[in-house]
Amino acid sequence: MKKIVILGLVAMTLSNLSLQAQEDRAITTATPFLVIAADARASGLADQGVATSADAFSQQWNPAKYAFIEKKQGVGVNYTPYLSSLVNDIFLGSVNYYNRINDRSAMAASLRYFSLGDIEFRQGPTDTPNVQKPNEFTFDLSYALRLSDRFSMAVGGRYLRSDLRLQGLGDDASAAGSFGVDVAAFYQSEEIGYRSFNGRWRAGANISNIGPKIKYDDAGKENFIPTNFKIGAGFDFIFNEDNRITPSIEFNKLLVPTPKDFDGDGDIDSEDNKEYEDISEFGAIFSSWGDAPGGFSEELKEITWGLGAEYVYRDVFSFRTGYFNEHEDKGARKFVSLGAGFKYTIVNIDISYLFSTSAVKSPLEGTLRFGLSFNFGEDFHER
Repeated sequence: MKKIVILGLVAMTLSNLSLQAQEDRAITTATPFLVIAADARASGLADQGVATSADAFSQQWNPAKYAFIEKKQGVGVNYTPYLSSLVNDIFLGSVNYYNRINDRSAMAASLRYFSLGDIEFRQGPTDTPNVQKPNEFTFDLSYALRLSDRFSMAVGGRYLRSDLRLQGLGDDASAAGSFGVDVAAFYQSEEIGYRSFNGRWRAGANISNIGPKIKYDDAGKENFIPTNFKIGAGFDFIFNEDNRITPSIEFNKLLVPTPKDFDGDGDIDSEDNKEYEDISEFGAIFSSWGDAPGGFSEELKEITWGLGAEYVYRDVFSFRTGYFNEHEDKGARKFVSLGAGFKYTIVNIDISYLFSTSAVKSPLEGTLRFGLSFNFGEDFHER
């Protein structure tokens, strides 16, 4: 019974677009696992990755970075326990592969899988249980091309499938599928000499998950997938061959409409929900920048931001920290993150941990995330 209750809480979060009371207009979507940091390096930097240096896990954050990665090929695997303080079989996992084709281009593929664990159903206490395994996954492909020596763009596509149905709780529900497209850009300067150190600028942007809505049954509502805009920048302080510090900043906004009282009757009801669903997914990309009922001040509340810093010693040890902030009216996610990395020849090991600083406890509180990557083949030296 405990497991079914937990599944219900997770499923409501992951599969339903809940239009809340007018004074609480937090934006929720279907398949929000798409915006959970799947790799330990980015999560150690407070979920930043759009403008950090390229690594095997760039697919989720900014696939345009692959055109600047310094190894020919690589494979990365990550594992993130979810709600680990309550259960031990809900997790997010990912597998990534990249191949730098030549000096100007690269391709990548990845699989992301979110498991909600095993759910047992019984008619009676002595009956053989019917075990079901609700899950969601995506399969991604991307291609990155350098348009100049310092600037690249990428396009990515993903197939996503959300199977949260539970036989016995409703026969009309079915697995839902959709697709998404990413358009990304990345800039990395040459190494610049300053008075007492060298430096390098980076900047990136990514619009991800541009695609159709998801519907779980014929009579159900159409749910937006988390179309998302990220933009960020960072700077390498290169003090010498052994020591480098990279502070970075990132901003993020869901390109999904804000729930509101369309008919002005003082309540968000079924008629408002229907009008909300009638908004097209492509129209929402543009209208979401100015549709908040509270005007510009509310639009600003819908932008999350993160600050992070990474210290690298001899390209062997890495220490990371960051702070993530979301407004109290829009989800109230606030946390401090810590992370570390170790590199030995072609192997990279990363871990991260976060501490909630909000009254709303993160489901990842008290969770260690693990990442393992292998980078091999020809070197591409970026100067």
